Amino acid sequence: MNICVYCASSAEIDPVHVALATETGAALARRGHTLVSGGGSVSCMGAVADGARAGGARTIGIIPRALLALEVTDENADELIVTGTMRERKALMDDRADGFLTLPGGLGTLEELLEIWVARVLGMHAKPVVVLDPCGVFTHLRLLVDSLVDSGFVRVAARDAMIWATDLEAALDALEAGVAPPPAPTAGEIVESD
Repeated sequence: MNICVYCASSAEIDPVHVALATETGAALARRGHTLVSGGGSVSCMGAVADGARAGGARTIGIIPRALLALEVTDENADELIVTGTMRERKALMDDRADGFLTLPGGLGTLEELLEIWVARVLGMHAKPVVVLDPCGVFTHLRLLVDSLVDSGFVRVAARDAMIWATDLEAALDALEAGVAPPPAPTAGEIVESD
């Protein structure tokens, strides 16, 4: 599988998260997967790519031209794609991936996770979406989504279209197995068939 990993590119984070990223890259390699990443070489983004390559995995980095200097480009990527915009970057990452794994990260990571999760809920793709959060960084996000379910803003099936994991191997198992199909449309929704 081509696994897209969303994670932090910030240098000022707890080293435990960088270690998790390195472990994740190594585990992807052990399982024979290709890494699709944001094309940076620093922090968790660089660590996951380095871990994957150290284990013999192929890496694909996709970075917008505007971030070349800011994120210190992953020049060691087996395939490095430079896009004109961030939107093009995300679209290519989505297209090149068979599944999505989110590690702890900041606003950019959250934005990527929410966009790909919503796209799955809307039936725009059927690829597995998994969050690996062994340290509870996204606990408040999970509680917020549960609260939105309780308030009727989010359907249970939409919440459950994404898998939460605290163990790396369980997260990769979920990616390889896929997750439940996207929720069926409710009454009044329009569905187009091929």
